[in-house]
Amino acid sequence: MQNLASQKYISLETYKKNTQSVRTPVWFVIHNDLIFVITREKTGKVKRIKNNPIVKVSPCTFKGKITGEWMSGIAKKVIGEESQLAIDLRKKKYGFMAKIAQFASRGKGDLIVFSIKLI
Repeated sequence: MQNLASQKYISLETYKKNTQSVRTPVWFVIHNDLIFVITREKTGKVKRIKNNPIVKVSPCTFKGKITGEWMSGIAKKVIGEESQLAIDLRKKKYGFMAKIAQFASRGKGDLIVFSIKLI
């Protein structure tokens, strides 16, 4: 997990119902040994995680080029204070870019936060 802390992006691998994998580069934060990903409720990764919470993550570039080892995990939707903490940590980590991204993606529904526990 320490090798992820200094990274800006991770590739989040989720799975369709037919088991085909989909890799998406995402911003993330780490808190209490959990990886948090903030996205919008109408994105494909949310649908895939609801159908199958098993995921893989790896450090990557902005364009999704893998730069480290894959790690398996279980994703879980978080709400309440834990969700707000993750959003606040993302704002701190990514600064003004987080505000721009949040504004630009508002058409894809409400913010949703997933925690990923590595297994």
